[in-house]
Amino acid sequence: MRSWLRHHPLLGRFGPALGLIAALLASSAPASGAPAREPMAEVANNATVFYHTGTRDWSAFYLHYAPTGGAWTTVPGVAMDAACDGWVKRTVDLGDATEFQATFTDGSGTWDNNDGANYQLGAGPIAVRDGQVSVSDPCGADPEPDPDPSPDPDQNQARIYFSTATLGWRTVNLHYRPDGGSWTAVPGVGMTEVCPGWVARTVDLGTATALTAAFNNGSGTWDNNNGADYRIGTGLTTVADRRVVPEATDPCAGHEPDTEAPTTPSGLTAEVNGVGVVVKWDPSTDNVGVTGYQVTLAGGPGGTAVADTTSTVWSRADLEPRTDYTFSVRARDAAGNLSAPTTPVEVTTGDAPPAPAAGEPIGTDPRENPIYFVLTARFFDGDSSNNRGGSQHERSGNASYDDPMFRGDFRGLVEKLDYIKALGFSAVWITPVVLGRSDYDYHGYHGWDFYRVDPRLESTGATYQDLINAAHAKGMKIYQDVVYNHSSRWGANGLYTPTVYGVQDEQWDWYYDTPEAGREYDPLEEDAEGRPYNGDLWSTEEPPGNSCVNWGQPTGSTSPEGYRVYHCQWPSPTSGMFPEEYYHQCWIGNWEGEDSRSCWLHDDLADLNTENAEVQDHLINAYNRFIDMGVDGFRVDTAVHIPRVIWTRHFLPAIHERVEERFGAEKAENFFVFGEVAAFVNDKWNRGSVNHSAQFFTWQPRQEYSADDAEAVLEEYEHENGLGTGGQPTSDNAFLDGNAYHSPDRSRFSGMNIIDMRMHMNFGDAANAFHNGKDSDDSVNDATYNVVYVDSHDYGPNKSSTRYAGGTDAWAENMALMWTFRGIPTLYYGSEIEFQAGQRIDCGPTCPLATTGRAYYGDHLEGEVSAGDFGEVESASGPVAETLEQPLVRHVQRLNQIREAIPALQKGQYSTEGVEGHMAFKRRYTDTAAGVDSMALVTVTHAATFTGVPNGTWTDAVTGDTVRVTDGTLAVDAPGQGNLRAYVLDTALTPAPGVIGAAGPYLR
Repeated sequence: MRSWLRHHPLLGRFGPALGLIAALLASSAPASGAPAREPMAEVANNATVFYHTGTRDWSAFYLHYAPTGGAWTTVPGVAMDAACDGWVKRTVDLGDATEFQATFTDGSGTWDNNDGANYQLGAGPIAVRDGQVSVSDPCGADPEPDPDPSPDPDQNQARIYFSTATLGWRTVNLHYRPDGGSWTAVPGVGMTEVCPGWVARTVDLGTATALTAAFNNGSGTWDNNNGADYRIGTGLTTVADRRVVPEATDPCAGHEPDTEAPTTPSGLTAEVNGVGVVVKWDPSTDNVGVTGYQVTLAGGPGGTAVADTTSTVWSRADLEPRTDYTFSVRARDAAGNLSAPTTPVEVTTGDAPPAPAAGEPIGTDPRENPIYFVLTARFFDGDSSNNRGGSQHERSGNASYDDPMFRGDFRGLVEKLDYIKALGFSAVWITPVVLGRSDYDYHGYHGWDFYRVDPRLESTGATYQDLINAAHAKGMKIYQDVVYNHSSRWGANGLYTPTVYGVQDEQWDWYYDTPEAGREYDPLEEDAEGRPYNGDLWSTEEPPGNSCVNWGQPTGSTSPEGYRVYHCQWPSPTSGMFPEEYYHQCWIGNWEGEDSRSCWLHDDLADLNTENAEVQDHLINAYNRFIDMGVDGFRVDTAVHIPRVIWTRHFLPAIHERVEERFGAEKAENFFVFGEVAAFVNDKWNRGSVNHSAQFFTWQPRQEYSADDAEAVLEEYEHENGLGTGGQPTSDNAFLDGNAYHSPDRSRFSGMNIIDMRMHMNFGDAANAFHNGKDSDDSVNDATYNVVYVDSHDYGPNKSSTRYAGGTDAWAENMALMWTFRGIPTLYYGSEIEFQAGQRIDCGPTCPLATTGRAYYGDHLEGEVSAGDFGEVESASGPVAETLEQPLVRHVQRLNQIREAIPALQKGQYSTEGVEGHMAFKRRYTDTAAGVDSMALVTVTHAATFTGVPNGTWTDAVTGDTVRVTDGTLAVDAPGQGNLRAYVLDTALTPAPGVIGAAGPYLR
């Protein structure tokens, strides 16, 4: 289990991952080079559940549970007994089960049911505190002393204080070994909070005078003194930020207990959508600090339930239809003090929507799936009723082409999945699907409501869920483009949306809608000027708590129409309009500097403060909804503009854990996350800045940073830049060991793969892309997962602003390399017919889309097409039949057939050792358990000689030529530009397939 699978503290529960976390704890070796721990004794099938009482004003506590495969206890469950200060406990016999579901109640109708999901617990000691679960005995006793018929009256003790101030741990375990004794069983013994920021434990050492120790939070995170463990002697010792102070003074001496409760939350609202509700409130204050909130839900068949959250936004999507509910909120602090509850708010739910068909990711190795990339709104129009031109329809010139920006949709994509399959692609990468909001948002990157699918893409019977299901039915994956870095300029609905100054004078009356109570933004409802209702944004009156400077005062600027512009009329990071807890407050000045992760890229891309826990929570929960729908992976937009430590601490573990929780470990392992780390240079490291280089994001951090995320990102930036390019980790995961495949070491993998920006930038010439790409592979965790493309919706090679126009032969050569070299070949829609070659890729609303690289492709897809297997056309008629006869279409079809038939070309490691040729290499993939041993010798365009290769029979997959190698040498004549040779070794496990597909314009 990788270190990046740690539980995300904001998720509030482990789910089925608990058993894996227990395994992690059991197998972890917290120290490096420390004496080996004794193995854990076999754990019996019982569980001792500890429940924290500090923030529950209940008079009694009951555990209501059901072992896996067994029945629930009779309500209210079994009574829990006092354990130690602030905790109750109950030991339960699980029988043959090793896991169980649980809830807690006061026996009088109030429940903690983990926000409606129940707690998923495992065997052993389990601590549940404010919605968080850890493997821990917070009241644990020291190990029994060694039997001694004559105990030593001078028994030694160690009083250990451990600081949690910079760690944020709610539970702490001490794992230790007295000198000459044995280690405690993992995770150790619980430590008790004695004052804010400090926990303590007294340990009996017997006759020993020192101990070796490490600390953990019971959830897989350790402080083991950077691998050296801690050495602690007798007496009072403090441990803070890895600094050990022996014979220290009591850090809690004279501490007055915190008895002051937080203020009552204000501004409580509850918004209902069908059977879903979003509850929001304003933050509370406290003399020490607010640590979380309790939401109490009353009504419906479940009675009263209590949910814990660290956010000021809480949602449920599964309430009973047409039912009255009330909600109230209390704030809590670290001492367990609770505020008075808010005045309850009452709501009535509506009707439940029809249940969508269940979705589930396909879950196979992503390297098996070549990717076809589409801008959904520009691909194929299956439903003209959801087309929208927007306010820029006339100005952009789109109107003159009768080409609304939102034109393609999910129905159109569903209808043309067979076209994509006939090309041979088994994965489709689509642009973001969340509801956007801007004047020109067809591409999806101006997300406004991350919890809704944009209705301009959906139709009855062709929802996003329908698209996912339709693709899966054809054996095709859906990779969803996601954005964590920014929202639209109008904020993120449900997190923060600014109130903008909107005077309705004679100049601006046309631009602003008069606010209407209860009316919301709906992009499907456009006025005559193509503008949806925007009265929810504008106000002439300064809002309460306004932070925008010079509200409503005229500036010295005018609009393009010559109208006077006012302060706070448009969002800006420097106006004070966006609060710093949710959004960063500056414009990027240095694209390879620290400010590139903390400032705005563009005025339509409001930069989210991803160091903030509430922002993290908002995004994680939003994208969990799409994981639940069964998408197969995420392409991550603008990944470089979020620090790596935020990815590895929060977003990447949350993705993995959600997939694992819903669909199991294997599908979580193969859920494909690939990030856009935009490095537009031709060198290995992006202008020497490791923090802004693509390969950097494939690695876990190598040291612990401050628990405070804002501090941690700066520490990581400075630390890694200080190490420089020469101090970065290297990997041989992509490389053969001679001619042998070896098991890759992905233990330090971050969870994020990358788009191969270096090859992309150098694809003006295929050989240049090849040599530049392999030059970077030793600094990537595993380059066989790199996503490789020539051009995209952003750039062509060498940061060109136009779609690739190198000619058909050069395109064929690029494709031949992409489909045989390491990585996952990816094609931008239309490149198979050189669609819009040489046209500027994007010019915003200043020119018609029809003249750009984002033009509408549907004219080439009209007619009917039916695919057989991948890369095969069963039947086609109309314009799409002509499209399928184009030379590069036939080329990519056969390339996909060849790649699918040769495992080495999908997942193999590679080497150029003993290879002479401009674009020549050998690849091998071996998995004896699966009965696979595939090796291929490849040369693209040019002649090549391979020496030191295994003797045996080699057969070219293109021509069928067979060579019997007896001296370790195989020479290949030049096949010509765009053509290739792929000689496959006939092995005992994997016979050479012979000729694959039919000769075409290039592969012949």
